[in-house]
This record gives sequence, structure tokens and C-alpha cells, in this order.
Amino acid sequence: MSHESPALTEADRLMTVCNSCRYCEGLCAVFPAMEMKRSFSDGDLNHLANLCHGCGACFHDCQFSPPHEFNVNVPKVLAQVRTESYAHYAWPAAARPLFARHGLALALGLTVSFALFLLGFVAANNPGALWTAHLDDSRFYALMPHNAMVALFGTAFLYMLLAIFMGARAFWRDAGAPDLHAGDHLEASVNAAKLTYLDGGGQGCFNEDDKPTDRRRLWHHFTFYGFLLCLASTSLATLYHYLLGREAPYAWYDIPALLGIAGGIGLVIGPIGLIHAKLTRLEELRTPGFKSMEYGFLVILLITGATGLALRLLGETPLLGLLLALHLGAVLTFFLTMPYGKFVHGLYRYLALSRYARDKREIGLG
Repeated sequence: MSHESPALTEADRLMTVCNSCRYCEGLCAVFPAMEMKRSFSDGDLNHLANLCHGCGACFHDCQFSPPHEFNVNVPKVLAQVRTESYAHYAWPAAARPLFARHGLALALGLTVSFALFLLGFVAANNPGALWTAHLDDSRFYALMPHNAMVALFGTAFLYMLLAIFMGARAFWRDAGAPDLHAGDHLEASVNAAKLTYLDGGGQGCFNEDDKPTDRRRLWHHFTFYGFLLCLASTSLATLYHYLLGREAPYAWYDIPALLGIAGGIGLVIGPIGLIHAKLTRLEELRTPGFKSMEYGFLVILLITGATGLALRLLGETPLLGLLLALHLGAVLTFFLTMPYGKFVHGLYRYLALSRYARDKREIGLG
């Protein structure tokens, strides 16, 4: 069977070898899902690649891993297929090259550019507001009117949702668009929330040797739940504003503030841990290509969390204007680059887990 890229061709070869061996079938969802197939389309291989969490267990367990002549390195090859799938399914198609260009420099450049734009917006309307300690209840809106903030970030948010939905739809269609039951979604949700398969078969992630000492699962949890807490904080603050007439900022002990503080801490600890894990990752397990994209994604999350916490601590000082511009610049960059960066891996992985749950159910394993 011909494939669209060398990585997909190599993944097909490895799945054929692994299907003959099956020694690693108890490590994660990839190998049981692989065993349900005898041949692999591009959609099947992208499905398997997005099931893989890159824990490294199969690399250390495999008797055919390098330097064996079979050169079986499932985590590395599936990582390549996985990152290429993000670009392959991106919408619109003209934006696909952004995956190759979406790196650390671009992420930082966009954040600084948006921050300067916001600072310029404030300076044009009220120059003295930039370096003034705003102590009134509506101090955020002294820098940018609420309606302008909603229009700018609401538009970016809606575009992000549309682009991600279109990409996910293309991925799902390529996977065969299977019909799911409620139980399939429940199983996928539980496995995604627990990062069930990022544990090397139950012992933990592997890195430089055959001892499960990699803490990537912990850092992923900090990042994932930090993001969810920040999303919950923003959502609740929106309800406060429109339903209760209570405008931000809120006292530190109010629920939106507590959620935001907890989320900000998660978005600082998690990305720092993941960046360190990437820097110390065994060379044979590192994702080839798109490396800068992954760092850019993590740094944007880190800046978002750090500036959010700084606003909580220094929001009543003359630094408010600069910090708010950096925070909003990072958030705007995050929204606009989400469909073209590492963020989409969470959604594609959920869809892959959903299909896996459906496939198991259909053959009586669910």
C-alpha cells in the first residue's frame, strides 16, 4: 500500500513487524489497536500515531530496536507521523505551513507584537493610563474598554474554534468516522483525563534507561488541569459579568480568582517540567521535526500562566499596563496559533481513544 509520506511508509513497516511479534501488546492502546488490522491506510496509521503517548516503554522492551537490523523505533516514528498529522488535517489548507514555522521565535514575536499593539492602543487613547496604579474596581477596563476586549478576543476565540473543529472533522473522516456510543465517549474521556497510556504499561514513562524515571505524566497533568482551571475561571467570570453584573477584577478569595490562581500555578509548573523533560529526553525518542513548535506552545502557556499570576500580585501597581498587555498578547497568540500547534494533539488523541473504544466494543473486548 502506498502512503503520502516516508514517515507513514515507515510506520506501516513497523506495524507489520510488530503485528508479527506482539510482545508489547500489554503496554498501551497502540498495539491492541494495531492487532485489529492486517493492513494500514494513512487514516489507520494517523489513528495509531495519535494513540501513542510516547512513553518509551516499547522502545526499551523491543528486541528489534536499534542497533538491530530491523531498526524498530515505534515511539520516534509514530511521533513523526503524529506531528505530520497535525499539519495534514489543519484548516484552512493554506495555513498548513504554519506548523513548520510555528516555533519559539514566532510565538514570542507574536506575543510581543500583540503586547505592543495593545500598549499603543492604550497610549493613543489615554497615555497617562499606562504607568498609573489603577485602584478602582474597573481598573482593567481603564486600559482597554470591555467591549473592545470582547470584540478582539471573541473574534480570535471563535476563529480558533472553527479551525479546530474543521481539522478534527477531517481527522475523524479519515479514521472512518465510526459511530460511537455514549460508553465509547466515557471510556475515552476517562483515559484522556487520567493519561492512562502515558505510564509505560503501569510503571511510568521511560527515558534514558529501562527505569521508569521520566515525570512527563505529572507535568502533563499540571499543564492540562491548569489550562482547564483557567478556562473555568474565565467562563465563570463571564457569567459573573453578564448575569450578576460583577466586573473583574475579583478579590483573591472569590471563586473565579481562586480558579485562576490554581490554573496559573499549573501553567507555570507544568510547562517548565515538560520543557525540562524535552531537553533531557533520550535522543532516540525525540520527535524529529517540529521541535520548535512544541517549545513555542509550552512557552506561550508559561507566559500566560506567569503573567496571570503577576497580575494578581502586582495588579494594583504601575506595572498593571505592561503586565496586562503581555498577558493579553500571550492569550491572543495562544488563540490564533492553537489550531496550528501542539494544542491539537489533545483533541486528536481523544478522538483516537474514542475510536479505539468503539473498535474494542465491536469485536467484544469493550
